[in-house]
Amino acid sequence: MWYNINYYILSIELLPTFLRKVRIVKFLSVLLEPINKLYYQWFLFRKDNLYKLSNTGQVCYLRKVLNDTFDPSQRRIEIHNGNKYSRVYIYTTAEHSPHYLGVMYLHPNSDYADTGVDFIVKAPQDLPQMQTAEKYELKALIDFYKEGVKRYKIEEL
Repeated sequence: MWYNINYYILSIELLPTFLRKVRIVKFLSVLLEPINKLYYQWFLFRKDNLYKLSNTGQVCYLRKVLNDTFDPSQRRIEIHNGNKYSRVYIYTTAEHSPHYLGVMYLHPNSDYADTGVDFIVKAPQDLPQMQTAEKYELKALIDFYKEGVKRYKIEEL
């Protein structure tokens, strides 16, 4: 491909044949060392960008990216749909609307349909990488791939 360049071989091929001596070739390789380092950094940057472009915010790709980054061997990170509980309103006696409460469960504000989260990322707690700094990296990675209007919550398994 056009981006696979071996500067060491290129310098030897561009050198006239009568100058292709060991000392001159070694001197050229020393001169080309900074260019080779820049090329290697560019090559890794290109590879990283192609990986980012090949994945999207779809659930299957997001789960793949998270597992590739944080749990490549066991792949235990999962993504589930958000909780969509409907709200139960309690009336006062002045409103004259009797309502039998029955069994009620208290949920956090993020679990309801109108203000809740769209998906839940469940990550195992015993991951060696899941320290405080890596949790921020996990959030940054999810924010990079998710759609702008989607809300999420991270839970530990």
